[in-house]
Amino acid sequence: VFSTSQAQVYINSQSGAVPANLSSPSVLLEFSNNANKGLILPWTNGDVANPSNGTIIFNTVSKKVKVYINDRWVDYSNEASTNNTIDTSLQTQSAYPEKSNATTIIGSNASTAKGILVLESSNKAMVLPKVASPHLNIVNPAPGMMVFDTVKELLCIYNGTQWSFIQKDQ
Repeated sequence: VFSTSQAQVYINSQSGAVPANLSSPSVLLEFSNNANKGLILPWTNGDVANPSNGTIIFNTVSKKVKVYINDRWVDYSNEASTNNTIDTSLQTQSAYPEKSNATTIIGSNASTAKGILVLESSNKAMVLPKVASPHLNIVNPAPGMMVFDTVKELLCIYNGTQWSFIQKDQ
């Protein structure tokens, strides 16, 4: 019997199966380790109107990663240099129109949260891709990329020109 409350998703597994050594039974979504790849956040043309708390985006106008916390947007990365041009042409292809109501939910059959990918659980969380020294080991990172640095134990966010490093005590 399938139970969504027990669902766990592991991305980039070599065998295609969820490994027995998942980092914790409290994981809802996890990525393989040491793949030198990161999670690329949704690109938006400005801040999203009326988001759910916990929404994370890469704002192509401000060139910053932003998180919606306590009903306000909080910057989570440094501003990219002014000469940094973000190519958003892939987002505006008429052959692939955006479906504004498209949602994938992991962990539940339904959710009131608004988002393209919703992780819905009262007791499980996402584990970011883990990369040793991502600023040295990820070749050509995309703007809006997030990883966890296993060497310095930091959240790392790439804004298109530079990495921001967020310590656990900030």
